[in-house]
Amino acid sequence: MARDHRTGWWGGRARRWATADGAPHQRPEPEPAPETPRPEPPPYVPTVRRRYPWHDDPDYDPTEYRREPEGPTRFAEWIEQAPADDPAPTRAPGTGHGAAPPPGTGHGAAPPPDPGPEQPGEQAPPPPRMPKKLTVTRVAALRSRQLTGAAVNTFRRAATADGADRSGLTSLTYASMMDYAVDAAVAVALANTLFFAAATAESKTNVALYLLITVAPFAVVAPVIGPLLDRLQRGRRAALAVAMLGRAVLAVVMALNYDNWILYPAALGAMVLSKSFTVLKAAVTPRVLPEGITLATTNSRLTTFGLIAGAVFGGIASGVAYLFGSPGALYYTAALGVVGALLCSRIPRWVEVTAGEVPARLRSTRRPRRRPVGRSVVVALWGNGAARVVTGFLTLFVAFVVKEQAQGDAAQQLYLIGIIGAAAGVGSFLGNGVGSRIHFGRAEAMVIGCVSAACAAAAVAAVLPGILTAAIVGLVAATGSALAKVCLDAVIQRDLPEESRASAFGRSETVLQLAWVSGGALGVLLPHSGFRLGFAVVAAVVAVVGIQTALVWRGRTLVPGLGLKEPLPERRPAPSEAASGAP
Repeated sequence: MARDHRTGWWGGRARRWATADGAPHQRPEPEPAPETPRPEPPPYVPTVRRRYPWHDDPDYDPTEYRREPEGPTRFAEWIEQAPADDPAPTRAPGTGHGAAPPPGTGHGAAPPPDPGPEQPGEQAPPPPRMPKKLTVTRVAALRSRQLTGAAVNTFRRAATADGADRSGLTSLTYASMMDYAVDAAVAVALANTLFFAAATAESKTNVALYLLITVAPFAVVAPVIGPLLDRLQRGRRAALAVAMLGRAVLAVVMALNYDNWILYPAALGAMVLSKSFTVLKAAVTPRVLPEGITLATTNSRLTTFGLIAGAVFGGIASGVAYLFGSPGALYYTAALGVVGALLCSRIPRWVEVTAGEVPARLRSTRRPRRRPVGRSVVVALWGNGAARVVTGFLTLFVAFVVKEQAQGDAAQQLYLIGIIGAAAGVGSFLGNGVGSRIHFGRAEAMVIGCVSAACAAAAVAAVLPGILTAAIVGLVAATGSALAKVCLDAVIQRDLPEESRASAFGRSETVLQLAWVSGGALGVLLPHSGFRLGFAVVAAVVAVVGIQTALVWRGRTLVPGLGLKEPLPERRPAPSEAASGAP
């Protein structure tokens, strides 16, 4: 019997499901599920409807679409500007794809105010245009150019600060930077030839010959430069340029004769011209002094810029020497010398004006036109000389000892010398930075303190010899030398009239060069088997010079004829002291 699924009948007869009493069967209703609390939805937060460029620009053309920066950036300085005859419509920044709508353009907002008619002749500059496709390479290039531009702008602001661009100090700063750069490049190029030449010498004759060629001539040439400054009334810019150009020519000569004896006299000439440039620069600096800063701050600034330039261009010279050898580094040095000569020619002409100047003298003479320096200047000179003895000694002695102890291992030699050189460089930066920002009430006491610190460091290195103590001596000596030089500049500006500062500054630089030569001679002549004897000798020498400095401060002297017999001149307050009212 089949069932009709449409009617529910069985066997062709209608039949319904029913209960026992004949009532129709009712299906039971399903029990309702227990009610569970539904989580309430978060409150509605109205969001800004995303707008597309065609919402705000009815003439929007997708083919002319260019992505633009979201805000004002400095990319406009390096990105090509849109041409004036570009038929593409100009859109304001921030209307590109995905940009947030400007305020006041949403639904229900008031219409923007009418900007009014444009003034005749006024035209808004075209907005910067970005490339059609931005890639990682293009972004990196743009970012590099932006950072480079920011670094250049920062350097220019520092070089022209305090009116240096108007006084001519900026031009002298650039020339001084090239001076340090050429010195660093020459040191790198001749490191394996002259710098360690005496370290492998077995006879005293060879050591004496090295001293004669590389160090001793300064003792003959330096005293000549100071008196020449008093007679060289014109042409100081030309003298600076000739000194720089002469170093470039000698660098070419050394590159062409790197393997024969001509290298040594050429290196001697380059060193002499380097010291001559330093003395000439010292005489020119007071003539480009801005009104708002002191001579001590100016010299600290020149030294800081010079050290930075020496580190940068010396590193480049190392790379050139690694790729092309020492002759290649010498050609690179010649290029730096030519650039330095051009920068020297850009120094203002008023540095040649010497009307009314009176030369200064450092000891008693009967020349009526010379003005004697004060006791404070003599004290500062003695103290600076002691500091320069230590720095000159370290420059040569440490290199020779390292060469003697680490024979055949060039990498170890470079590493050990680099430690001491880095310590000395940090000390120079620290001394110049501190000296240019603090006021020394008693410059003489500061100078004596610097000499005492250098002497104590050398004595400790003699008791505990080693690379670490030698690095400590380099740090202390370089810091003390920089601080003592700042004090000397401050004393010259304070105690000498303006018409005598240039001559006194040049002569004092000559004395300091002679002191450095004396220290370098000790570093060459003393035995190089260890640090103990060398540091003991230099500590004793610095102690004697320090005692002489203290006695001169009190009006006495250890050596007859080297004291100060004249009465102290009247103290002239420095411009910074006069402005601040300091006693």
